[in-house]
Amino acid sequence: MGGGSHVSPILWRCDALRAGKLYNRSMFGTREEAEQFAQRMREAEPDQIFSVESIRASQVWN
Repeated sequence: MGGGSHVSPILWRCDALRAGKLYNRSMFGTREEAEQFAQRMREAEPDQIFSVESIRASQVWN
């Protein structure tokens, strides 16, 4: 496996909550991607709450 691809140790998680319960979770490589996604979803799904936070990739993949 070549190509010199590098995986960042940080991922950005966007959680969608509805009625206080996790409805959907998406992962992104950059904060900008996560924030843009959350903004689009806030417009499309105004009844959901969206939060963006950074997490270590090791919390997702071992």
